[in-house]
Amino acid sequence: MKTKLCLLYGGKSAEHEVSLLTAKAVIQALDLTKYDIDPVYISAEGEWRKGPKLEGPVEHVSALQFDSTQAISATEGLQSTSLAAQQSTSGQYDIIFPLLHGPNGEDGTVQGMLEVLNLPYVGNGVLASSAGMDKIIMKNLFMQAGLPQVSYVSFIRSHWDQDRAEAYKKVEDEIGYPCFIKPANLGSSVGISKCTTREELEAGFIEAFQYDRKIIVEQGVKAREIEVGVLGNDHPETSVPGEIVAKKDFYDYKAKYVDGDSVMIIPAELPGGVTEQLQKMAKIAFQSLDCAGLVRADFFLTADGEIYINEVNTMPGFTPYSMFPLLWENSGVDYPALIERLIELGIKRHEEKQSIKYTV
Repeated sequence: MKTKLCLLYGGKSAEHEVSLLTAKAVIQALDLTKYDIDPVYISAEGEWRKGPKLEGPVEHVSALQFDSTQAISATEGLQSTSLAAQQSTSGQYDIIFPLLHGPNGEDGTVQGMLEVLNLPYVGNGVLASSAGMDKIIMKNLFMQAGLPQVSYVSFIRSHWDQDRAEAYKKVEDEIGYPCFIKPANLGSSVGISKCTTREELEAGFIEAFQYDRKIIVEQGVKAREIEVGVLGNDHPETSVPGEIVAKKDFYDYKAKYVDGDSVMIIPAELPGGVTEQLQKMAKIAFQSLDCAGLVRADFFLTADGEIYINEVNTMPGFTPYSMFPLLWENSGVDYPALIERLIELGIKRHEEKQSIKYTV
């Protein structure tokens, strides 16, 4: 029998368009002889819309953006439309694949709903997703795990509004220039600013607070950007490292998705022993957040050999040209095999959770 698969994509997030690209790529790679696939599109306004069962690849993301006449409730979206499923006692999917990036999808919200409904799904659970999305919480947990990081401070919008000058002074006293300002709960380099002056700092605060009520300011370091893929559940494996070489000051949203203004070098050319050190740190980061399925761990490597973990991404960009799949392709796992592996890991993790007792 075919595996009944539901793809969730889109989402109420600044990374909505990235999610559509991911969904299109995954659909093109899935073997339709193995899967019955229902697409569920979440609009930018948060409305769930279900399309017909997929019969083949789609040529353009517009084919995945269903209109409001196909609106449904979230629970309806998570019930299979296949005849075999409808005739079963539950009518549920064998696995849900959330291809959602950013808030309202990658941050534990959708994962929490799936847990309450006791549905199997691909990727990280509630805790790992929420902690991995919130850069401040994530960095605090990394500190507890003993992972080296650059200096950072954080702010809440209401506190900044009360005394903006004091916030800027805190950054200058504790972090200095250059520094990077980021929304705490967003990925794909949205809302990030590099600051070298007070004027740029003030503009960077305003920009970041458009996307979140919490922001983080990190010390800027001159370093190479190295990334490692992690795959697995309790016993994760790591990919070869890859390097991002941005032609701009930093790897921003436009460089990633619009201009293509960056180069990926896989595997990265690294001094002896550094690869093993990065892979070890990536596993520690994965396990410190209790991750499952997949993670991309991002690092800084300075000229004098210092390694700092920057962050992890619990649902990294997932087109065939994104770093995470390319890392695994260069590690011997091609794109279709990677998708199948993630589906298997999600089913296995769900089966394991069914053995947990919920009564005394």
